[in-house]
Amino acid sequence: MARIPAPVAAVRTAVRRGLADLPSDALLLVACSGGADSLALASAAQFLNQQGSFSRVGLVTVDHGLQEGSDRRARSVAAWARDAGFDPVRIETVSVAGLPGGPEAAARTARYEALSAAATELGAAAVLLGHTRDDQAETVLLALARGAGPRGLSGMPGRRGVFRRPMLDVARADTRKACAALGLAPWEDPHNSDPAYARSRVRASVLPVLVDALGPAVVSNLARTASLVAADSEALDELAAAAMVSASVPEGLSVPVLAGLAAAIRSRVLHRWARELGAPGGALAYRHVVAMDALITQWHGQGPVFLPDGIVVGRRADRLVRVVPAHIK
Repeated sequence: MARIPAPVAAVRTAVRRGLADLPSDALLLVACSGGADSLALASAAQFLNQQGSFSRVGLVTVDHGLQEGSDRRARSVAAWARDAGFDPVRIETVSVAGLPGGPEAAARTARYEALSAAATELGAAAVLLGHTRDDQAETVLLALARGAGPRGLSGMPGRRGVFRRPMLDVARADTRKACAALGLAPWEDPHNSDPAYARSRVRASVLPVLVDALGPAVVSNLARTASLVAADSEALDELAAAAMVSASVPEGLSVPVLAGLAAAIRSRVLHRWARELGAPGGALAYRHVVAMDALITQWHGQGPVFLPDGIVVGRRADRLVRVVPAHIK
């Protein structure tokens, strides 16, 4: 028997481990753009299907309509998938018009909505995403540049809802080598090398400089940092959930209870409460949480705090409450 090339084995092993808890009759959907990462992922998932680990593996490719010929690319990926035995195979065409954020954020929102809808419609147990160790390292660097807290530095989770990223411990170079060994011809997304996008600049310029200065282990170390911070953040979130229950009073939160919490727990409680009031997570910033915290720790009779989406909170005696705008003095 021919020896399996090491990069192919690395991808297959990672995918098998990442899906080990799923039943063999679960429907898996691979999100595939046609790039090296998602092609290597799709090939590994189909290998597991052929080995009997999973009996149902489908594929979804998303056409964002942002590039000329994107529809042809989507049809090409779908044709390859059908020939390779994927079933079902779907092309999801989306529009980014009117979505918040820049082109990257809008495309990401539209893509995840389409993938989530396809999973629900088809009854999929998991949607597999082809993010690699290098993607995770880039995510950590971008989070550092934004001054993000633990949530940002946690990077991309291996699992969130229906989505799974089984290749976060696989190097991007290995997905390319795996494709070459398997005779797959990846599509090169021009956005990945477009300096207009922050991630592209990190990929092309920032990370290579760090590797040159600190050695190739910097990529693995950044990805490991995300895993360590994610574990700590999960523990703090659990403590914050319990503290939220303790601090809850009619119509708001108890200031004495909040004041007795560690700062890391209190900030999470305030963030969670603001979300429950309706503040969108993407717009809720560090400054909003700091301003709410000042109502507890630096109280001198100041006015209310204005959160995104017109939500206003203030202090009334020993409680933090939502303030009706007409009552603001």
